[in-house]
Amino acid sequence: MRSIFKRKSLFPAGVLLFLLLIVACAKAPITNRTQFILLPQAFEMQLGASAYANLLETEKVSRDAHYNGVVRRVGQRIAAVSHTPNLRWQYTVFDSKQVNAFALPGGKIGVYTGMMPVAKTEAGLATVMAHEVAHATARHGGERLTLGILLEMGSAALASAMKKKDKKTTGRVLAAYGLGSALVVALPFSRKQESEADRIGLIYMAKAGYDPREAIPFWERMGTSGRGAPPEFLSTHPGYRTRIKNIRKWMPEALEYYETSQKAPNGRIVIAEETGRSRR
Repeated sequence: MRSIFKRKSLFPAGVLLFLLLIVACAKAPITNRTQFILLPQAFEMQLGASAYANLLETEKVSRDAHYNGVVRRVGQRIAAVSHTPNLRWQYTVFDSKQVNAFALPGGKIGVYTGMMPVAKTEAGLATVMAHEVAHATARHGGERLTLGILLEMGSAALASAMKKKDKKTTGRVLAAYGLGSALVVALPFSRKQESEADRIGLIYMAKAGYDPREAIPFWERMGTSGRGAPPEFLSTHPGYRTRIKNIRKWMPEALEYYETSQKAPNGRIVIAEETGRSRR
């Protein structure tokens, strides 16, 4: 849900050209969407492990044994039915009021304690954790890095083509390129990935024995907690109405998996007080 990587210049031009020569195509699980990923998965995993280690040092890790236990239990159950059960999965609860969670390449999953009152039950928590597991399994982080590289190359090529123009004109053109690439390319692509993670995650939670129908009230609660969000076309995520509409469309497929799954134990245990107070 949350992007951990900060945008910056990642590689010199020579390395970028080399990466184009070793481009790898992959298929996303469940959707079978063709993916364009320049970076080797081993490199993605190194970046993910490094970013995860930094977060463990810079953010407050929750000591709540209940939260840590339920996050680990739900995460392990979902990862086991994913397409990449052998990733080095790690799950951490961070003590923060943020209503959020994130995934890093290589199977590093973080959940903020502010998410717990919204999740309410293990099935609700499974909804968001399956979504994050889906991001890691589908290598969405590698795709985002690849897109950033390509957009950066486009900006560099444009700047080179305009090197004889005055700085004011060049600045305006590059600013227009940046805005256009964000609105037309980067943001729609991010929303596409988020929708894909919703679909894959819905299947994963069903295969893990969590009732996928619980995803709808979870996203309804998220919509209530997320008031004041930007318009969908300016967001990295689909709007909550869009997400719920899509989940209803995918529900028959998910229910087929759920009916044949080994039902998750204690799937309806409340993990946060009904008052909405986050445990500390």
